[in-house]
Amino acid sequence: MTKKERVERTLAGKEVGRPPVSFWYHFGVQHEGGERIAELSIDFFRYYNLDYLKLMNDYYYPMPKDVQEIATRDDLSKIVPFDVQKSDWAEQLRAIDMIARTLGNEAYFIDTVFDPWQVLLRNLVGEHLPRLVTEEPDAVLSALEVITRNIIDYCKEALRRGCAGMFISTFGSQKQMDRDVYLKFALPFVRQIFEAIEDKAIMNTAHVHDYGIYTDDVVDLPVHVLSYEDREPSNPSMPDMRKKWSGSIMAGLDKNRMTRVTPADAIRNAKEGMELGGKTRFFLAPGCSFPTWLYPASAKAMVEAVQASGE
Repeated sequence: MTKKERVERTLAGKEVGRPPVSFWYHFGVQHEGGERIAELSIDFFRYYNLDYLKLMNDYYYPMPKDVQEIATRDDLSKIVPFDVQKSDWAEQLRAIDMIARTLGNEAYFIDTVFDPWQVLLRNLVGEHLPRLVTEEPDAVLSALEVITRNIIDYCKEALRRGCAGMFISTFGSQKQMDRDVYLKFALPFVRQIFEAIEDKAIMNTAHVHDYGIYTDDVVDLPVHVLSYEDREPSNPSMPDMRKKWSGSIMAGLDKNRMTRVTPADAIRNAKEGMELGGKTRFFLAPGCSFPTWLYPASAKAMVEAVQASGE
């Protein structure tokens, strides 16, 4: 079975002898151009012999021209539509072009996007966001609408260039934000993005980030795959999640058991995940990024053990 066939069978709900396996971490080279990102991603994919590639996207949402800080209502109005192909994101699109040419016939890959709330938090508004949500909620919502449109444009372009889907990180958890704030300022915009690209991909993935996820609020998102940290006790186990979610699950690997453990325990980590995930609609992966300083031999042994477990 080819890598692409394994992913296709998994998405279709057909039984496979063992799940597609992948993992990822942040390379920390967002200061480099798209060619470097592509080279690293392809080398990483090939070195570990992964079944699919979750492409990291560490290029930040562009700050408005000549703006260093968004701290007021008037500042929020400076967040405007832009041409994604003439922005910092053009480097990620260049990486996608290179990866599509190299891996297109071999394996599927998905690109990463942070939801509009995280865009505000990561660099546009940053430390001012809690205050602005309280003092200027309508202006924040208007800014989120603009960011959402720009992200949709980016996603459509990434999919057009060869991505099999978009992996969108959303802060739908108690650890990250109060539920009422999430329902008003984050989830509606995540839904807008996925609805806009629903028919343009086969592997759109909602990554519900962190601990104490708002399960009932995210299980009706129009996506093919749900990614979350199933090994965290405050989150549903995969068997419990399947009672509410009929699509594929991307989980199973405990991100905290890849460093400061032996290679043997990394293998046990994967075998436990496979047991929990079952034979259908399951992608073996960490619930979030692995630490960058993992021991390569452990990760390689883990992947090899998964691939030796079944056809």
